[in-house]
Amino acid sequence: MRSRLKTAILAALVILAAGLLSSCAALEPFLSALSNLQRLQFRLADVSDFSVLGIRIEGKSALNDFSVMDGVKLVQGFTAKRLPAEFVLRVEVRNPNDGTGGSPRTVSTLTGLESRLLIDGTPTVIGNIDQAIEIPGTGRNTVIPIRMTIDLYEFFAAKGYEGLLNLALALGGAERDPARVALDAQPTVTTPLGPIVYPGRITIIDAEFR
Repeated sequence: MRSRLKTAILAALVILAAGLLSSCAALEPFLSALSNLQRLQFRLADVSDFSVLGIRIEGKSALNDFSVMDGVKLVQGFTAKRLPAEFVLRVEVRNPNDGTGGSPRTVSTLTGLESRLLIDGTPTVIGNIDQAIEIPGTGRNTVIPIRMTIDLYEFFAAKGYEGLLNLALALGGAERDPARVALDAQPTVTTPLGPIVYPGRITIIDAEFR
């Protein structure tokens, strides 16, 4: 009787051990992908293609750089409490998984970068990438565009007409300052087991990779 019991216990332990090994093997691709995702680094490189009410801001540095017709259109928009702006945020992504330091060289496929736009620290609209982007493990930077649309009046009406235009110039004009913009972001990458969302959020700024 004891011999049979020992045999049954041993068999159960063998099955349990096999199950644990199988589970660990199945989790390995997931854990590897999660580790690779956490090593990706992001930096806000630039703001480009900035326009307000369809009026291009790039190349302008002061209010008197706008034409009379543009000025009329902007005043009408402000009076109507509507100043929609469109622009592209250029985000640099670095994949340090280049095969050095004992880690394998890997390619990460970024399928999402859900981002809350911060202007002067004020949370505004949410944007994302339009398509999946491969980030090769070469140590070089990959630039990804995030197109944003925001009604400046909705979030910054208290600045007044000139204040809003000066804000637009500071963000997308000839002397634009990317330091006034940040992204509260959460990346997503593909894995053999499906998409993985970054565990937590990161703040992407222009001053450094994070």
